[in-house]
Amino acid sequence: MELFPPMPLAEWRDTKETLHRFTQVVGKIRLAASVRRNHWWNVPFHLTGRGITTRPMGQVDGNPIFTIDFDFVDHRLVVATADGRTGSFPLLGQSVASFYQQTLETLAALGVRVEIPIPRPYRLADSGRPFAEDFEHAAYDPAWANRYWQVLCQVGLVLEEFAARFSGKVSPVHLFWHSLDIAHTRFSGRTVDQPPQVDPVTREAYSRELISFGFWFGDANLGEPAFYSYTTPEPAQLAEDPLTPASAQWIVLNDSHLAVLRYDAARTEADPRATVLAFYESAYQAGAARAGWDVGHLACPGGITDPRLPAPPL
Repeated sequence: MELFPPMPLAEWRDTKETLHRFTQVVGKIRLAASVRRNHWWNVPFHLTGRGITTRPMGQVDGNPIFTIDFDFVDHRLVVATADGRTGSFPLLGQSVASFYQQTLETLAALGVRVEIPIPRPYRLADSGRPFAEDFEHAAYDPAWANRYWQVLCQVGLVLEEFAARFSGKVSPVHLFWHSLDIAHTRFSGRTVDQPPQVDPVTREAYSRELISFGFWFGDANLGEPAFYSYTTPEPAQLAEDPLTPASAQWIVLNDSHLAVLRYDAARTEADPRATVLAFYESAYQAGAARAGWDVGHLACPGGITDPRLPAPPL
């Protein structure tokens, strides 16, 4: 597959909306069955050679160790336990309601009991409707689902390459199911005192100063896929700094500035991969300089922290 193939939101919006809710069902199971990690790092999905995975969970809650994977090659949801048992069902032909029911039944057949405290979408337009009652979202085009995963893999590797340049505290490259974006975040180590009215999810996510980098497939705010970056707390005059390439821009979103490089602009460049890396670097340099980070100290050229080790020994 070509690097960054076409991904027009209008052509797979129905599949995306259904798949987004599928991932939220499984994501909420992950939230309920995993040990809490700082900044909610226990919650996101990770990429596999066939789709996305929850990673192992269970055990501390009395359940067997288990994983839930989306297989976007054979288009099945696969539940596996550490003792080798598996259960699966097709993604094609499911409404959110049937997907929710089959997921719980597949878990139960393997001896896994997980209660989702709030079994309805998070921060979506129909957040008041229980998963069990959503028969509206039932579109699943296997070709678009597979391409979605292929693009995630391509972007994920670019983010991994970018992450290697920083030696401080960083998040994994992971997929957040609440907004369906893949992201990597760098931290300065400074504590952020959130206002009392800030909700618990945001308080934990942004309890430290950070610069985040990622990609999402388009939504109501920006109706096309795009690479992005933001600094929080946002330093003064951040949006005055130039971004690379020239097609990248600062946009206002939720009263703050977001650096955006539209996917279609990146994919038409002579070297799309290098273009995205340059975009992320320009956004990082802008945020880090304005916030007073020690950029030189935090640099990690070639993924190596030891200046006397110019190349891998193997």
